[in-house]
Order: sequence, then C-alpha cells, then structure tokens
Amino acid sequence: MFKGQLILFDVCIVGGGMVGSACAVGLAQLGLSVALVERYMPKPFAAEQAADLRVSAISYSSERFFQELGIWPHVENMRLCPYKRLSVWEKPDARTDFNCADIGVSHLGHIVENRVIQLASHQRLDSLANVSCFWQQAIKTIELEPSVKVTLDNDQLIEAKVLIGADGVNSLVRTCANIGVQGWNYSQQALGINIKINAPQQDITWQQFTPQGPVAFLPLYGQHGALVWYNHPAKIQQLKNLSRAQLKQQIVQHFPAELMDFEILDFASFPITRMHANHYVKDNVVLVGDAAHSINPLAGQGVNLGFKDVQALLGVFAKNLKQLQSVTQLHSKHLTWLAEYQQSRRRDNLLMMSAMDALYLTFGNELGPLQVLRNTGLFLANRAGPIKAKVMKYAMGL
Repeated sequence: MFKGQLILFDVCIVGGGMVGSACAVGLAQLGLSVALVERYMPKPFAAEQAADLRVSAISYSSERFFQELGIWPHVENMRLCPYKRLSVWEKPDARTDFNCADIGVSHLGHIVENRVIQLASHQRLDSLANVSCFWQQAIKTIELEPSVKVTLDNDQLIEAKVLIGADGVNSLVRTCANIGVQGWNYSQQALGINIKINAPQQDITWQQFTPQGPVAFLPLYGQHGALVWYNHPAKIQQLKNLSRAQLKQQIVQHFPAELMDFEILDFASFPITRMHANHYVKDNVVLVGDAAHSINPLAGQGVNLGFKDVQALLGVFAKNLKQLQSVTQLHSKHLTWLAEYQQSRRRDNLLMMSAMDALYLTFGNELGPLQVLRNTGLFLANRAGPIKAKVMKYAMGL
C-alpha cells in the first residue's frame, strides 16, 4: 500500500501501543491528519482466551478520557474489572483502607489487560478517516530536518510536520532525536502471576509491604486475578524455576491471609526501571508515555501518567491548530509552542517519580525506628478523614 509514494501528514506517531494509539485518536478528533506506525500487533481478542500477564490499573480520570475519545465502549465490549476498594499495609494492625463510597463515586478505577486497551483504541481508529495506520511495519530511517521523513521497511516514505515518539522505554524516536536520558535499574524485579480464585469476582486491590519488596493482588474479570511479587532478581529467578505446585506453596507462605484459595494459570517476570528523558520536546519531535519516562510501578501510575501526557499534548495542539495547518511544511522554528507541553508535564512526572522512589526506599528499610514511623503513618492515614479523601481523589485524577 502506497509503496514508493510520499504522503504528507500533520503528525506521524511511532508506537501504536496504549498511549500512542490514544494519542492518534485524540489528534484525529482535532481534525489533524495522522500517520500511526506500529511494528508489533496484538493478538485479536476472544472471550475464551486466558487473561494476559500485563495489566494496568486504569484510573477514574483515564477512564473519563477514554470516554471522551470514544475508546471506552470498546473496552467494555471486551473485559475489565472495576475495583471499589484499595488497601495498603505493612503490619496488619496499621493499614490504610480506601473505599469509593467514602467520596461518593461508584469505583476507584478498573484493572484492564494492556492488550484490551490497545485493541479498543485500534477499533476506534478504524472509524477515523484521517488516520492512516501502518501496521506491522518496521522503520528503516528517520530524518528530522527540515521536516520529518520516516522510511518504512517496505520503502514507504511518510512525511510529517511533527513526529511523536510513543515507542516505549527503548525509543527509536528518542535516539534519532539525540535526546539523552537519566535513570537506573532497581534492585528488584516483579513476578506477575495470573490466578483463578475459588471465589466470585473481587472488587478490592491490595498491597502489603515487606522488607524484600511488596506483594500485591489485583482483581480481574470473573474469577480471575493477578498477583505481583516484588523481590531481588535471584529470588525471582528461583521462583520462576519452581513447579506451579511449589510456587503456590511459596505464595501461600509469603502472601497475607487476605489471599483466598487459588490456582496458578501463568507467570512471568518483569524488570523494574526508572528512566526520564532530558527533554520531552526537541524541535519537531515530541515524546510521550514510556518514551519520555518510566516509573516504579508501586502505585500503578505508569500508564496513567502517559495518558496525562496525551491529554496535555492534545490541549497544546488544540490551541495551535491554525498555525500547524496553515502551511504545507514547517521548520522547527515554527513549533516553539510545543514547549508548553514539556513545561506542563515534565515537572509533574518528575515529582511522581521521586515520590515513588521515596516510597520504595522508605518501605525497603528495616531500621526499627523507621518501621514504627511508617506503620504509625499508615495507621493515622486511615483515620485522617478529609485528608484521606483528598489522597483518594488525587490518585483517581480528580
């Protein structure tokens, strides 16, 4: 399709995952012509399929954003699980419990498989005539001056005024734009474990902190759930080498009593990294989502920060539509307004990343006085009334 032909777009997005696809939908709804390039396509959805290992806690705010984009109905047509309660503790007698009823909402958020969100966004894209999707296409070269030129492996040439990198932590777009990063690998990994519980669908997600790392439960559709076990790489490797029966024994031994009887369906490990791009905008290049930042997943905020990036970027584009569309080609000097996106998001993302690091370090410390202090804090937080409600609303994006 279009082989050997040059096509001019307002925007080219590299990366058709959750964040990149949502960005394509939003820009198309503004009336812009959009090219979306994605090399790896998700497996089509079928109700009888087992739950995926990669899931996300979609905040109340992200859900409303998906509704504005027309994506959410497609998610609902597949599968998801609302959660109404959230609990965090280290010691059982010092825990903080959040309940949606305390702030007058129906739920705190949803746990959704990443693939379901991606597929829902792709279904919405199918209805937008001003988006051209280049699926299962790798990128051969990227040129950035005077305008963006992206050459695909099939020799298709895409020209655009703005290039958006939504292509993950190892972003090719970021590399081609020569944007540096700061970050590190944490001393822990995460083991994700899909389970089937001997109980009805749950409406609570919980996390207990231990000296070796947190253990967590996330409810999924029906009788399905997901466990996350954070620990040192050597321990995670040891757990991966166990049989399912042996792994279940270890889970029962190390997870709290809140965990009901279960059957293990699947498991895999994931690295935990922190990465922050030195710039979100450079000339005619913009970074969003994991291409711009990777955060410790302790509070489940990673992908929600990416959707906040998209919302902020759409607002900047909306204010500058006439300037963008008034010429057939733009030099980077015409795109200084893109800096507003970086100003609005980089500081907020850095604050959230720093907060997660502080949480990680605080609960990973076994000093007696610090243990007393943090458990006292959790105990008091559960009785904080209006302050607790404000924390809930902030976490929900309200």
